Amino acid sequence: MEKTGPANLEQTLDRIARAEESDGEQTTVGAVVTELGPRSFGPMLLLPGLITLLPIGGVPGVPTIMGLFAVLVSAQMLFGRQCFWLPDWMLRRSIAWEKLDKSRRWMLPPARFTDRFIRPRLTRFMEGVWLYLIAALSVMTGLMMPLMEVVPFSAISAGLVLTFFGLGLLARDGLLALLGMAAFAGSAWIIYAAMM
Repeated sequence: MEKTGPANLEQTLDRIARAEESDGEQTTVGAVVTELGPRSFGPMLLLPGLITLLPIGGVPGVPTIMGLFAVLVSAQMLFGRQCFWLPDWMLRRSIAWEKLDKSRRWMLPPARFTDRFIRPRLTRFMEGVWLYLIAALSVMTGLMMPLMEVVPFSAISAGLVLTFFGLGLLARDGLLALLGMAAFAGSAWIIYAAMM
């Protein structure tokens, strides 16, 4: 039986916990993907967003890896794939279980709080051309993330974009998708200002 994707933030974090438990001292991207499910584009965009927002997102190299992950997932969404693919080298990337577990536990209370407010609404922004726009903006966000490594704290804005889009897809919440578009505009402005 195919595993269905999580329906909210807390369930997403619970799936990550199961990946931690199954992978020993190091948790791989592959283990997390297996737990979240290969058709779960919402959680797969949410994952790099959350990791970038968590304390672990400040580790050098993490925003770049999460940006590449977001590009791979959202590009496949943009081209209409029903099931996403990730290369073996990315699936084998790992992080210490202890660090990931600490970040996940730190995120649980705000996740439970956030889950009270996400729900299907403004669903017309989660259909048709709007889905392609979400995918395109997610690709651009991922491409900007390596640049954000040199601009202190700027990766947080990219994390917000991916988190809003991921949550919007997860709950069919068009309001969150619109917030993600606004956050994208802010991220693009940060990069533009830093490069001028």
